[in-house]
Amino acid sequence: MTARLLPGAPVAEAVLADVTARAARLREAGVVPSLATILVGDDDASAGYIRIKQRQAAELGFESPHRHLPADATQAELHEVIAGFNTDKTVHGVLIQYPIPGHLDYDAALQTLDPDKDVDGMHPLNMGRLAVGLPGPLPCTPAGIEALLAHHEIPVAGREVVILGRGATLGRPLAMLLAQKRPTANAAVTVVHTGVADWPRYTQRAEILIAAAGVPGIIQPEHVKPGAVVIGAGVRYEGRRLLPDVDEACAEVAGAITPRVGGVGPTTVAMLFRNAIQAAERTLL
Repeated sequence: MTARLLPGAPVAEAVLADVTARAARLREAGVVPSLATILVGDDDASAGYIRIKQRQAAELGFESPHRHLPADATQAELHEVIAGFNTDKTVHGVLIQYPIPGHLDYDAALQTLDPDKDVDGMHPLNMGRLAVGLPGPLPCTPAGIEALLAHHEIPVAGREVVILGRGATLGRPLAMLLAQKRPTANAAVTVVHTGVADWPRYTQRAEILIAAAGVPGIIQPEHVKPGAVVIGAGVRYEGRRLLPDVDEACAEVAGAITPRVGGVGPTTVAMLFRNAIQAAERTLL
């Protein structure tokens, strides 16, 4: 068996086309959508990500104000920049580029951000909103995975989903999202992790297996139920080389699988802009 590929690019294109149309309507109503970015330090990869997001913002019809702090910036200086964007009514979404220099506390900085401007969907208040089913910005990678499954017409409701990985940015919020009562969710979700000695016992029964451990090659063909849907969401980098959780040989067992490159990644960026356009739209309410 050779699995059907589930690329993320068509999903992202559909989401971003919708965002573009919504941005145009906002501009006609006198609201220019705006996604602000904050970069601390001079990490080349982080600076590159900011440039990509700024270029994408321009293509979508967004303004993209940016603040670049030096690597030796203090926590107070970072909080001051965030506070400025919080109070700026022309800024609808704010992205604090991660990682930040080690002497700074990212979680503390995130907690000072206005939750309604949190385009990553990772503010504790937004995690709480997700937990109880209230509207708010959704964590981008989990939301992108749900959108990817829906776009490729993978049935989720009532099926057994197993997530390998319990991280705060992916495994845990994804479990909450896919368990919610919604046509593109409503699954029976199990979360396991590498601290569970017999974790393959769970993955081998999954109709939809989502790898979110950040352990290169942890999912091998013997861990996959024949014909299952496999989503590779966890990755680690060795320099510029991407090392996914899912071994490529799993395509010989799975019924459908995300590609090694270009799977969940494009959908994550698209969801960031979906959160931003929703924040801009709230200014008209």
